[in-house]
Amino acid sequence: MESGAGSGLRIGVIGCGTISATYMRNARLFAGVEMRACADISADMAAQRAAEYGLTAMSVDTLLADPEIDLILNLTVPNMHFDISQSALAAGKHVFTEKPLASTFAEGKRLVEEAQRRGLRIGSAPDTFLGAAGRRARKLVDDGAIGRPVSGTAFMFGRGMEHWHPNPQFFYQPGGGPVLDMGPYYLTMLVNLLGPVRSVVALTTRGREERLITAEGPFKNKMFPVETPTTALSLLEFESGALVNFGASWDVYRHSNHPIELHGTEGSLRLPDPDTFGGTVSLSSAGADWADFDSETAPYGAHNWPHAAPDRANYRMLGVAELARAIAEGRPARAEGELALHVLEIMEAILHSGETRSSVNLSTRIERPSALGEDEARSFLA
Repeated sequence: MESGAGSGLRIGVIGCGTISATYMRNARLFAGVEMRACADISADMAAQRAAEYGLTAMSVDTLLADPEIDLILNLTVPNMHFDISQSALAAGKHVFTEKPLASTFAEGKRLVEEAQRRGLRIGSAPDTFLGAAGRRARKLVDDGAIGRPVSGTAFMFGRGMEHWHPNPQFFYQPGGGPVLDMGPYYLTMLVNLLGPVRSVVALTTRGREERLITAEGPFKNKMFPVETPTTALSLLEFESGALVNFGASWDVYRHSNHPIELHGTEGSLRLPDPDTFGGTVSLSSAGADWADFDSETAPYGAHNWPHAAPDRANYRMLGVAELARAIAEGRPARAEGELALHVLEIMEAILHSGETRSSVNLSTRIERPSALGEDEARSFLA
């Protein structure tokens, strides 16, 4: 059986789709976690993943009831996150779920409260902010390299999913869309750097009422309806006073916006795509030329994905390993449910503001996750 260190937090995966292969492959890199079993609504898919990664395939109910499993890694589709996580907590298991925490803020709040009531932990992706680039940016901000952050931009622009995904319809239903699908990466990184958001104002629209699937597969050349906004432009007011323009769109063919830029009283900072763990962070001190900080030699910065020809860093499982350490040490985890709940409230506020054309004040108040140092980051490796 493949595992992080042969012992530790015993993990069962529910949801054996495409993303599960990355988690299963990466599990062997980390100490303190042991991936044991997997389950899926498709028994064939669970059997395939089990054979590939040396796991035991089970039914979902059997996995939830297994006393040898400590944590459920929930990799189901987004509209199943609440049901599976709730069932796992009811079974006495810790949970780490793919993003978003749930489809709605109300559901996410119920999960966090249920975990607290039962004395269990719930964590959530994304954990990319713990990667090499995120750590470098956090240290520069904390060290005052840009002074007091004043403003910034964060843009996730692209064409959408139907040109590469064989079954993209669920991305365009309520609970999907670019804000809920990709927003967690950008917003979690921003909260990690700047702290919590106080209020949101936004406008939203749909570029097309129907979309054509051009990806190879059973639905190629089929039209399907768009039932959620595909472009959202928002202004985020942080508790610190910083203002950031966040845009998310699947109606853009080509653009030149940097993923994240922050501007402060002493300089400016550029960050790479927060959907990856590495990349180059650039600093301009008081208007000087950009100084680049590459991350390939830092923990979780080296290129390792796609596996056949790596061109980026993808260390999904880092958040699970950090959660396992937090449980063992009796401290808060960095990718804890409260952070994911705050991000979920931000995203829901963006969509609600876009619908109502009104400003939305957030109800959740959290602290920034504690900074992850280089030695501690390295210590998670097996």
